Amino acid sequence: MIAAVRSWLTSIAAVTLMLTVVQTLVPEGTIKKIAGFTGGLLLLAALLQPALKTDLGRLRLDFSDYEKAIETRAEELDAAGKDELAFIIAGRTAAYISDKADALGLRVAARVETEPGADGETPLPASVDLTGPYSRELADWIAVELGIPAERQVWHEGKN
Repeated sequence: MIAAVRSWLTSIAAVTLMLTVVQTLVPEGTIKKIAGFTGGLLLLAALLQPALKTDLGRLRLDFSDYEKAIETRAEELDAAGKDELAFIIAGRTAAYISDKADALGLRVAARVETEPGADGETPLPASVDLTGPYSRELADWIAVELGIPAERQVWHEGKN
């Protein structure tokens, strides 16, 4: 490998030296411009020599590990996004219940649990733990408005 780099650098130095001599000997005018252009092409060819000699047919790129890593990371991000969405929905639903309880003159703290909806993706409120005095009106409102039936509402009275 070092020998190949040494050979490449030697060829670049030789071409540069040759071009310098030619540029010095060629008279001014059109011929000098043509010689400069041709010399530039020769120097470019010398610089690109390793790339031009590369056999791209033997080059094998294996991206299967990267593809698997990307798929795994995408699944992790998707799961994290679903967890974050479930957390936000639970928090906002609990706040909505607390606001309704306040409107009814009750002091109630709510903790909402979510489950995936019918589509298996979107988290929906599934159950609620309520701390505060039981209210039939609030329980019915939770069942109708939020779709959380009475059997999934757990009331903890007297612990407020």
